[in-house]
Amino acid sequence: MSDDEMDIDEVQTSEKVVFSSKEFEKGKKRIAADLPVTIGDNLPWVEKYRPNTLDDVTGHEDIITTIHKFVDTNRLPHLLFYGPPGTGKTSTILALARKIYGPTRIRQQVLELNASDDRGIEVVREQIKTFASTKQIFNTIAPAGSANSSLASFKLIILDEADAMTSTAQNALRRIMEKYTSNTRFCIIANYTHKLNPAVLSRCTRFRFSPLPPMALRKRIDHVVAQEGVKITPEAIDALVTLSKGDMRRSLNVLQACFASSTPLDEKGFSIPDGPKDTITEEAIYECIAAPQPSDIQTILASLLGEDISTAVRTMEQVRQMKGLALVDVLGEISVELGKLEVAPEVRVKWLEGLAEIEWRLGSGGAERIQAGAVVGVVRSGVELMERKQQPRSK
Repeated sequence: MSDDEMDIDEVQTSEKVVFSSKEFEKGKKRIAADLPVTIGDNLPWVEKYRPNTLDDVTGHEDIITTIHKFVDTNRLPHLLFYGPPGTGKTSTILALARKIYGPTRIRQQVLELNASDDRGIEVVREQIKTFASTKQIFNTIAPAGSANSSLASFKLIILDEADAMTSTAQNALRRIMEKYTSNTRFCIIANYTHKLNPAVLSRCTRFRFSPLPPMALRKRIDHVVAQEGVKITPEAIDALVTLSKGDMRRSLNVLQACFASSTPLDEKGFSIPDGPKDTITEEAIYECIAAPQPSDIQTILASLLGEDISTAVRTMEQVRQMKGLALVDVLGEISVELGKLEVAPEVRVKWLEGLAEIEWRLGSGGAERIQAGAVVGVVRSGVELMERKQQPRSK
């Protein structure tokens, strides 16, 4: 059979999906879109509360509206979802797959590959090409009046974290996308588009998933808190939303970790599973993420702005050692607080330029103790410049 000919899969005699342990012993993998929800508390909250429908996806209403129009008009192009992690890219495409194929056909019609799979040139030539070149018989006789009869005839290939694919594999993927467009649609998910082949990018409709707004994070967190019966203070929720920085996955993981650590202990130090959970506080959130608390940053900042260099260096080192803080985290919070001060443009430029240089040194492997002294020097230099500008000039 030539490469241009298309294989036909056998007719499915039953639409009932049955998972057996023998299938997994043979190396077959269950896609995330078809995970069972009956295992309940054994699932991480990220998977347990993953949106099931497109309407459940929050924070990207404009993207969801456009995808709904694609489905309603039966014109689904190749898709490219890109953006920071934890913003809903995978959840959106899995919800779209459920909408098009339903729970019974999703295993036959969807192929999902992620970073844990081998995605070299062999996988593209064999697994992806084989899946894309076949067509289900029962889709050719789909009811004419069904809403998704046209889209359901297409297979869907999801390439999660595609920016980890080799350049050779991306070149082979470009040809497959062209050749099997008649019966296959691709959804490419990546964090950085500059790592993707321009030829692959030009064949996809791009959607950028920006970090989720605080209101979207808070809405989902409140839902999980209500469902799981989590005792948490409003200040802790505010801290969780702030520290998540638009990453839904991070916020739910931190919330679950804090909830697990809130189990009370008996006199011997063993956990009491059936006992009442402790209330999650703002301090517990910061300790779980190992982020500097606002009070610590204010202590360091007050010393940097109002005391001599030696005292400021000692204060920073004491706080860092007592709380086990990384200098890069302290540096980021200090830059945020300095940006809130009303200072002359010359002083602000000196601070930003100096702190950016120190951050680059830390990323290049610089010693934290030495760079901590550099932070003090940069801030104190800006303070001295500010004091000189405020002194009256002599006639």
